[in-house]
Amino acid sequence: MLNIFKKRTTSKKYASELTFESARYGELKVGHNDKANVDVEVVSRHKVDPEYRVGGVLDQEQRNNWKAWLYLAPVLILMAVFLIYPLIDTIIIAFMRNYNYVKGTFDGFTFDNFGAILGLTTINGATETRVVQYALPNTFILVFITVPVSIAIALIISVLLNSIKFLQKIFQVVFFLPYVTNTIAIGMVFSVIFDSNGLINYIFNLGDFKWIYGASRAVAMIPLCLYIVWSALPFKILILLSGLQGIDKQYYDAAKIDSTPKWKVLTKITIPALSPQILYLMVTSFIGAFKEYASIVGLFGQAGTTQGSYELYTIVYYIYDNLNTNTSFAAAAAVLLFCIILVFTFFQLRVSKKRVYY
Repeated sequence: MLNIFKKRTTSKKYASELTFESARYGELKVGHNDKANVDVEVVSRHKVDPEYRVGGVLDQEQRNNWKAWLYLAPVLILMAVFLIYPLIDTIIIAFMRNYNYVKGTFDGFTFDNFGAILGLTTINGATETRVVQYALPNTFILVFITVPVSIAIALIISVLLNSIKFLQKIFQVVFFLPYVTNTIAIGMVFSVIFDSNGLINYIFNLGDFKWIYGASRAVAMIPLCLYIVWSALPFKILILLSGLQGIDKQYYDAAKIDSTPKWKVLTKITIPALSPQILYLMVTSFIGAFKEYASIVGLFGQAGTTQGSYELYTIVYYIYDNLNTNTSFAAAAAVLLFCIILVFTFFQLRVSKKRVYY
């Protein structure tokens, strides 16, 4: 019987005398040298072939990489056509003077479009005041009122729904109905409820008090904010309720043993445990509130409380209103909105590093 020894070497002598083709194992080449009667493991000094993994298992990842790109191609093409290209095109148009979207002509590049929409530059002897006077203030009012209020109400409803067992599924369906209901249809219902001859005035005996048409800017904000908060609740309740059901019950059991008050359980256990979901809702809700448009159309059917008024203008409403008549201004307003959303999102993500618990 031959004695066979294993030898680990970097020598090319043994490697050149292998009697059969070596099998690659990461950085090793394994074979048998008949002349020396030894099994040889030759350590490669060269870069490992990227086609193989350590352990001798063939790496299919690189070979099948083209398949992943093939599967992603439809989505990437759609994103490029409907997201990336319009974004780049809008940024370019924002710096064009007197851009004509039908002919594709313009009178050179300028920064005056941003100064014009902010009322800093006079164009053709006129100063644009609708953005600074109406669009920006109204947008920020809607953002900083509806987002915190809707999240707080959704949190309370979610905790109450999670604490009951009887008819829980039915209540979930009821609260989710506004999410699948047409926005314009809901706005029409709210406009009827808040009409001068509507349900609100009848219940509270307010006579012909004007909430919508003919109302002042401050008064008209009340039904608008209520409408936005009510329509935003279903999605937030769904997210928070799913997060509540994923919290470890041991925390609540320990709180019961210590006789912890319910308000303290909510603030010290529930809210910190839901911080990832709350962060997600904060980011998406702020973005959605900054782009508020459909609710105004659904509730008022026009830009303001009276015909030709701009009292309830938002930035997105300004963009749509000027898209055909003054495309350069609309593009500049869109870029301005993009920058505002970017800053707020970045700020929230920075704060979340210290306030969110995973």
